[in-house]
Amino acid sequence: MTRPVPAFDWIGHHADLSPDAVALVDDGRDLTLTYAQLEDQSRRLAAWFEANGVGTGERVAFLAANTTDVFEALFACAKLTAVLVPLNWRLAIPELQFIVNDCRPQVLVFSAEFAEAAAELETPVKLQLGADYTAAKENANPAAVGPVTATHDDPWAILYTSGTTGHPKGAICTHGMFFWNAINIGHAVGLTSRSTNLNVLPTFHSGGLNLYTTPCLHLGARSINLAEFDPGKVLEYLESGEITHFFGVPAIYQFLAEHPSWEEADLSPVESWACGGAPMPVALLQRYADRGVVIRQGMGLTETSPTVFLTDEAHAIAKVGSVGKPALHTEIRVVDEDGVDVGTDEIGELWVRGPNVTPGYWERPDANADSFTDGWLHTGDAARIDSDGYVFIVDRWKDMYISGGENVYPAEVEQVLFHHPNVLDVAVIGVPDEKWGEVGMAVVVPREAGSFDGDALLGFCREKLARYKIPKLVRTVDELPRNAAGKVLKRSLKEMLM
Repeated sequence: MTRPVPAFDWIGHHADLSPDAVALVDDGRDLTLTYAQLEDQSRRLAAWFEANGVGTGERVAFLAANTTDVFEALFACAKLTAVLVPLNWRLAIPELQFIVNDCRPQVLVFSAEFAEAAAELETPVKLQLGADYTAAKENANPAAVGPVTATHDDPWAILYTSGTTGHPKGAICTHGMFFWNAINIGHAVGLTSRSTNLNVLPTFHSGGLNLYTTPCLHLGARSINLAEFDPGKVLEYLESGEITHFFGVPAIYQFLAEHPSWEEADLSPVESWACGGAPMPVALLQRYADRGVVIRQGMGLTETSPTVFLTDEAHAIAKVGSVGKPALHTEIRVVDEDGVDVGTDEIGELWVRGPNVTPGYWERPDANADSFTDGWLHTGDAARIDSDGYVFIVDRWKDMYISGGENVYPAEVEQVLFHHPNVLDVAVIGVPDEKWGEVGMAVVVPREAGSFDGDALLGFCREKLARYKIPKLVRTVDELPRNAAGKVLKRSLKEMLM
């Protein structure tokens, strides 16, 4: 019988070894936490959670914009073998309600700005960040919490991704996935205990959690977290000499390059630059390269925690457009529709396997059956491998598109649009956009073409969808192209309209 691999206590270890080393900086609150302080705060929060019904496998939902409190909650959950569910604060209340109904958290932690939403979400216990949160920790007994007993197979978080059926799916993220991602990406970008990461990505995302804050916390390094993305402030940090590692989505790099301080900014102190979430425009990569900044393109998924690829610096320009080769502890295949490996430079679907891959979706056996074959995760991305072994993501195997680093699944948007009284038929496709990478285009067959109002249709979406999911463009057609089975031929639709 195989002995379970223990997860161990990352923060407890560093609090014992280097208690005064800085773990986290919360720029929005001008707050710094050493490893000793992070250990004390997470233990106190764990004690409060336990006293309020959180035990092994119980879920703790977290609804707040970027704050280091989410990492206190994450490591508090680790001490109880509980499961953190970071909620996407950009979602509309009905979308949040679906997730809460699905994962059934015992506790909801939320910030004051989301108090109205929190009041509508049904959970047994609620805890508001601020005075209530501080008092809860102050009155808790950290000594009451026992040692970490979780194993690499135990769930540590559930991260929800939009589903192609219109309902989000909760990707189960185990302790092992967090660990192996820390090893994979830490090895790839050269993280050490002396590194400092600047995180500007939302912490309800795998990227915001794991690129590179949790890898830094695994190593005893430091991560500075911004409450929101401010290109001017980010540029100040990047030229300050404090930051060694930076990861962003293409839109972030575009906003930085358009800022008035860009031309004069000295970016040389940063050791490692990387990008993911969407393909990086070649012209933008070159613009940074002209400044001596080599941005390494990567690719990953929530389901892979997230690192799958990152180009090596030596080939980031020579293999422009590639996402590189697979990470150290990750296997890949590119297969045809029958699951057979394709040849060099042939296009197929990318499959991934390894200890960084999710064991499945929360209470979704149907999705698991569709998404896995013998342990291989079907990514839904079309890819090719060149003769040197470099991987290129060439298209979406499915219909999902990425806008500003956010995954958007057209079926979810289409379900909302179908409720508009003047929409007879509709399809949503992703189209190129210089700022966001891609944006949505709603292609509508109106019931009454003479009275159709595209702006009103977009307004109809605003109370029902997160902002980034709302299409930016609307086109009308007499009919949508469909195959014999009735499925909309979206590739043909793009060819018609672009």
